[in-house]
Amino acid sequence: MNSRIYTPRMKPLSARKTTILSVLDVGTSKVACLIARLMPAEPSEMLRGRTHRCRILGIGHQQSRGLKGGAVIDMEEAEHAIRLAVDSAERMARVQVESVIVNVTGGRLGSHLYSANVRLGGKAVREADTHRVLEAAASCTAEQGRAVLHSLPNGFSVDSMTGIRDPKGMMGEELGAAMHVVSCDTAAVRNLMLAVERCHLNIEAVIATPYAAGLSVLVDDEAQLGCALVDFGGGTTTIGVFSNGHLTHVDGFALGGNHVTMDIARGLTIRLSDAERLKTFYGSCMPSASDDRETISVTSVGDDGAQPQHLPKSQLVRIIKPRVEEILELVRDRLKAAGYGPQAGRRLIMTGGASQLTGLPEAASRIISSQVRVGRPLGIQGLPESAKNPAFAASVGLLVYPQVAGIEHFEPRGNTGYAATGTDGYITRVGRWLKESF
Repeated sequence: MNSRIYTPRMKPLSARKTTILSVLDVGTSKVACLIARLMPAEPSEMLRGRTHRCRILGIGHQQSRGLKGGAVIDMEEAEHAIRLAVDSAERMARVQVESVIVNVTGGRLGSHLYSANVRLGGKAVREADTHRVLEAAASCTAEQGRAVLHSLPNGFSVDSMTGIRDPKGMMGEELGAAMHVVSCDTAAVRNLMLAVERCHLNIEAVIATPYAAGLSVLVDDEAQLGCALVDFGGGTTTIGVFSNGHLTHVDGFALGGNHVTMDIARGLTIRLSDAERLKTFYGSCMPSASDDRETISVTSVGDDGAQPQHLPKSQLVRIIKPRVEEILELVRDRLKAAGYGPQAGRRLIMTGGASQLTGLPEAASRIISSQVRVGRPLGIQGLPESAKNPAFAASVGLLVYPQVAGIEHFEPRGNTGYAATGTDGYITRVGRWLKESF
């Protein structure tokens, strides 16, 4: 009996169909809801995987509540933040949201690579053979307590020939397939789904944040040549490695921009809101010659009536720098441990809200890779200026996902368990989805 648990699957988007799509980016620092119209488009040379043009109709974002390290820790607060973000997007778009694609950032995102082979007996590869080998690769049992988010074929082999994109028509004795399975803790994804469901929203699919961010900010040549994408969030840092046009590795840990804010608040004995303001306006992780001459104004906790103190900016930089270096060194070590050090190190793309910290690209080029850029959402129309930044990379990537959902391959219905939340409404919807899909 296979113990593998899946999150809901969405049907691939028809290349000739215009549709309205709603997505929900639930992070530790913000909750964002985007409503967009997807219209069929001519193939683009830079963004070859996209079949549709996206035009934003509505956008709503709120400060996140009830989440820590990307996981729900207070259901009521998380639900309230989601409701506010969705309501704001609905008002702007004048559309009622019924279902959403949602991302997951916490829950210890991780990767497993599986492979399988089937006999050909010297005959040409038929479509049934590719289906058979993908099914065999997808049926490998995941770890107990893990929910499968993605099951991505990463290439085929025919006998000793590897790296084949489409083996149909080729002749050989044996057909092989490599499968990359992305998973996270079942409890984390169930609680996230339950928080969304309590807002009377159906869930169409759950996407790993670094995959969504990669779909949004990478151009095809970067994904083809090999790169690492690092999404610096408020409570988590997640990593996605792309090679030969495929997502080949995912990782994440619960350290992010909020930890820098906490360090500032503790180090200067100030309120968290003041620490966030200082980080945003004056924060840097690279010392400069003028830091001792520049001063910042701070008011200690409990000294509301007192005169603010004036401290040199260098004191702020000294607090921020060690934490940022710790996060970057963890990214470097995680990539190296997974065997992607030299390959991914050729190019690093940084995204997420915390990637906007002054000096971060320079620090990353010193610690991880000499080729670094900050990634912003690409190829989206109608995105307000306030959202054309790395903080909305994953949100926009969720709009791109339905265009590539068809490449995923999952085992047949008979072997599949679903990460149900325990509410009748959700079970009913999964049943309806199964009827429509198979």
